[in-house]
Amino acid sequence: VSACGKGKAWWAALQLFREMAHNGIVRNNFTYVAVISACGQGKMWQQALQLLREMTDSLVEKDTVTYNAVATACEKGGEWWPTLQLLREMANSSVKCDTITYSAMISACNAGESWQQAVHLFRAMDDGFVERNAITYNAAISACE
Repeated sequence: VSACGKGKAWWAALQLFREMAHNGIVRNNFTYVAVISACGQGKMWQQALQLLREMTDSLVEKDTVTYNAVATACEKGGEWWPTLQLLREMANSSVKCDTITYSAMISACNAGESWQQAVHLFRAMDDGFVERNAITYNAAISACE
């Protein structure tokens, strides 16, 4: 599944993922993250969100890496508004946001031309005591161009 993501063959990764269930093979967090990342490479943000919902339905534990993969898929798809829901869901599930989470969400705002939301997320990093890095600053600055 990961190899398909690296080759930008999201549909092949999704097919293999579905085959796993059909063959009775348990899909775990790592499997979901791999297929979500593959969907992100293909700019299939809706599919990434659907897989996140499937994780909830299948009682598969979601962590920061999971949400980062979905946020990155939204970023690559140019959709910023789903990242706000992800942020709320993370807070409600007590999943910690990190620098990657915010960087992906700010970049999604940049792609979606919502500079105000990008700046808001950038400032919200202080509230969560999340350290900023060059990528985060660059994403916020780019959103304001």
